Amino acid sequence: MPRQITQLVNGEIYHISLRAVGDALIFIDKNDYYRGIFSIYEFNNASAVSIWRRRRDRITEKKIEKIVRSPRPHNLTDDRDMLVEVLVFAFMPNHIHLLVRQLKDGGISRFMQKVGGGCANHFNLKYERKGHLFNQFRAIHIGTNEQLKNVFVYIHTNPLFLIEPGWKEKGVKNPKKVIKFLEEGYRWSSFFDYIGKKNFVSVTFRDFISEVMGGERGCRESVKGWIKSKKEMKDFGNIVLE
Repeated sequence: MPRQITQLVNGEIYHISLRAVGDALIFIDKNDYYRGIFSIYEFNNASAVSIWRRRRDRITEKKIEKIVRSPRPHNLTDDRDMLVEVLVFAFMPNHIHLLVRQLKDGGISRFMQKVGGGCANHFNLKYERKGHLFNQFRAIHIGTNEQLKNVFVYIHTNPLFLIEPGWKEKGVKNPKKVIKFLEEGYRWSSFFDYIGKKNFVSVTFRDFISEVMGGERGCRESVKGWIKSKKEMKDFGNIVLE
């Protein structure tokens, strides 16, 4: 269950954070990232995902790419009975950020339980460990377009810690380098797809957020503009979960 007391409401949008116990690494190589991204696609299903067990030991990067990179018409459902719409995501070495819209009663909690359990099973088997992998997830309601714009930028700029770890104290020293990293080098988020670079197109529903942001150009410029302004984390207000 989420830490917040407030009920998670169908049709509403929430910023979700899922962090590893003790801030341990949960994505150690690229196959871990692929498996995690596949999980937020495959486990977004109210029905039992028995196919996961059959595939578990023989999932390959090629198979995952085929599933999550296959385009589908926006705003159309597939054969999954989806619990949420995944709008935005970013995977970091020790945590996950998601922006989701709940579709079913208890959908976010069920979805996060499935994702956390699936990732933990894979990780524990692969790295020969036992026990819980994640802390309880955290959720913050996003109620305005301004908050949507802020959380879109916040989630997609999270990976800048990987190349400028001290940016919060010192600001972004090399905006050009950071922008290039996010636009060309870091594929473990939904940012590529929002700026028109096919990456994991089946995972996210982007039409609504893209319209709010002003299309591909608006998505790109909002992130670039924030980086160049060298704002600190506090400017994101109450949508931050760190």
